[in-house]
Order: sequence, then C-alpha cells, then structure tokens
Amino acid sequence: MKVPKFIRENLLLKMTSLNAGVIGIRLVISLFIQRLLAELVGEAGIAKIGQLRNLLQLLTSFSSVGVFSGIVKYVSEYKEDKEQLQKLFSTSFVFAVLGSTVTCAALLIWAYPISNALFRSSEFVFLIRLLAIVVPFISIQRIFNGVVNGLSQYKKFAKIDLLGYLLSAVLTVIFLLQYNIDGALVAIAITPVIQLSVLLFIFIKVLKEYISFSKISFKVPMAKGLLAFSLMSFFSTVLLNYVEIDIRTMITNKITEAEAGVWTAMTFISRNYMVFSTAIFSLYVLPKFASIYTKRDFTKELGKIYKTLLPIFGVGMILVYFLREYVIMIIYPDFTGMAPLFKWQLLGDFIRLASLVLAHQFLAKRLVRSFIFTELLSLGLFYGFAYYFVDIYGIEGITIAHFIRYVIYLAIVFALVMFNFRRKKTAHS
Repeated sequence: MKVPKFIRENLLLKMTSLNAGVIGIRLVISLFIQRLLAELVGEAGIAKIGQLRNLLQLLTSFSSVGVFSGIVKYVSEYKEDKEQLQKLFSTSFVFAVLGSTVTCAALLIWAYPISNALFRSSEFVFLIRLLAIVVPFISIQRIFNGVVNGLSQYKKFAKIDLLGYLLSAVLTVIFLLQYNIDGALVAIAITPVIQLSVLLFIFIKVLKEYISFSKISFKVPMAKGLLAFSLMSFFSTVLLNYVEIDIRTMITNKITEAEAGVWTAMTFISRNYMVFSTAIFSLYVLPKFASIYTKRDFTKELGKIYKTLLPIFGVGMILVYFLREYVIMIIYPDFTGMAPLFKWQLLGDFIRLASLVLAHQFLAKRLVRSFIFTELLSLGLFYGFAYYFVDIYGIEGITIAHFIRYVIYLAIVFALVMFNFRRKKTAHS
C-alpha cells in the first residue's frame, strides 16, 4: 500500500506512523502479559514488579553515567566527523566501564539492604545479585541505543524495539508460568541482555561504520561535555525513580501493598501509551532541536511537533478514558478502585507530553541549570503533593498530584525556554 504524500513529506509523521504500528503490537502483547500478571501475582506482585522496573531505570543511568542524551546530541551533530565521533565513543566507553564497575560492586555489597528496602524482604537478594551480572549489558546497550537515536535510524529502531520486546515478552510469560513472581522478576531483570543482542544483530554493520572499535582508547577527551548530561540524567532518571519507589513504599505503609499495586498498574498503562512519545523524543525532537539556533525556527518546529503529536495523543487518551472500564475488566479485573485514577493520570500525561517536548530544548542546548531547576521543581511538586493528597483522597491523590505537577511544570519550562532565547538575542545584539 502506498504511503500518502502528506506522510511521506513529513519526517515526524513518518516516524509517528511507523512507531504507532510498533506500539500497537506492543500494546496488544502488553495487555495479555498484564492480565496474566494480574491473575497470577495480584496487586502485591504488580507492586514488586514496579519496584524492580524503577531499580532497572536507576541502574541504566548509573551504569552508563547518564550519557545517553549526550550521545544522541553529539552523534547527530558529528555523524560526518569521524575524529569527533572517535573521541565521543572513547569517552563514553570509559564512562561505561567505570559506571558498570561501581554499580556492580554496589549491588553485590549491599544486596541485602537493597532487597529489604525495595521488597521489604531479603528473599530477593538473588535478584539483586543477578542484576549485578546484567549491569555491563545495560550500560553497553544504552550507549549503542544512543547511536541509533542520534542517527535518527527510525526504521532500524522500530525493528530493534519490536523484536527485543517480543523476545522479552515470550521469556516473561514462560518464566511467569513456571516460577510465578520470581520467574517474572528474573525475566524482567535479564531483558537488557536480550535487547543488546537484538540491537547488535540488526545494527552491528551500521555501528562499525561509525565506531572504530580497534581505535577506542581509555581516554576521556569529551568528558566535560558528557558530564553535563550525566548531571542532568541524575536529576531526571535517578531522582524520578527514587521518588516513585518512595511513593510506592509510602502507599504500602499508609494504606496497603495492594493499593500500591493498583497505582503501579495505572502507571504501567500510562507507560504503555507514553512509550509512543519516548522514541519520538530521542529519534526526532532532540536531534532536531540540537540543529536549531533561532527562536523563529524553534517556534516553527515546536508548532509542527505540537500539531502532529498532540491531536493524535489527545484522541488516543479520550478513547482510553471512555473505555477505562473495559480496560480494567480486560487487564486488571480484580483491581477495584482503579477507575477514578484515569482522569487525573490522562490529563497529567497529556500536559506532560507538551512539557517534555519543550524541555528537550534544555538537553539539545545543554542548558544544565534550567534543566536541573525544572526537574527538581517537578519532582519536588510531585513528592510534596503526593504525600499531602494521599491522606485526603487515598491513591487517587497520587494522580491528582501528577496532574497539578505538570500544569506548573509546563508554565515554568515555557517561561525558561523563551527567556533563554531572549537572553541569547540580547548577548548577540
């Protein structure tokens, strides 16, 4: 079937349409797996899986020293400059070796306290030790994934994403049916190994074109540039996942672990449709903003992105809202009390999408102070409002906090982006 002309001529729309197909397949599989998890491990098991996923995100940032966005930015800028790329990859691999070593050691040394903090039991020490083995794979996969995104190889990204997800989904189902919650947690823990294997299988020829592996040296010529992204990653990925872990623990302590599982299930649904935008950010938005230097070009591109993404996202969210009872019945039939969470979660996620598009300007232009300030503000608002509203509204209060946080965040990010353009213009005049 021939692709319509208006899609062929719009790179963002081409990426979006291809990504939508991949996400659609992922969504169907995810619905099946989530239903299976809900039936076999219940709310408490879902809460444990939420804790593990947050820990994996923390390990991803620590093991790669948070250089993913930096790799995307510099690869998109230097893809024709072999010398600069070699400096970039030498620096990235040194960071990966150091980050993986420290992270692996920390997991092995503090396996018991980490297990107790996350799962309120030392029963999962084996899982923490398994993650220590997986850490190097997480780090390398993150670096190579940055190359895929920096080159905007969206077709190969779609293949890598889909095949990796299918294989990890099959593994999760097999392990879940064989070993229940322990099996599911192990399958999720070793997913990065599968993702790296798939990435290398599909992308190794392209990687060799840009990375001279034999010339990689243990030097850090671009350390200063990448460390700025490491700092920004700490304040986004690390603190965000710490806050989510803490809030889930707070719900468990103040209400029940089952209620923590209900909120976690809501965030799983949210993540399934937010994945739709995540790939677009790294494949299109970040490289595009990195190449734009004037306010006029930026606002023009921002308008184009908003006109393409927001209507698609908005229609999808409206459908999810009106079909929420069916969604709960199909995926989480025994998770009573989830329906009221949809309104605030969906509203918050829509505003979040608009906010994150804008906030990628901070990453694209390495505006470290603006990025850190807005991330701290966002996390602080969520943390404070969540603790306040949970006493009044129960777990619905967490999603209300999510919504209010992003309303304020959007206003502040917009003001700072415009201020940075005005300051730049004043400096050049």
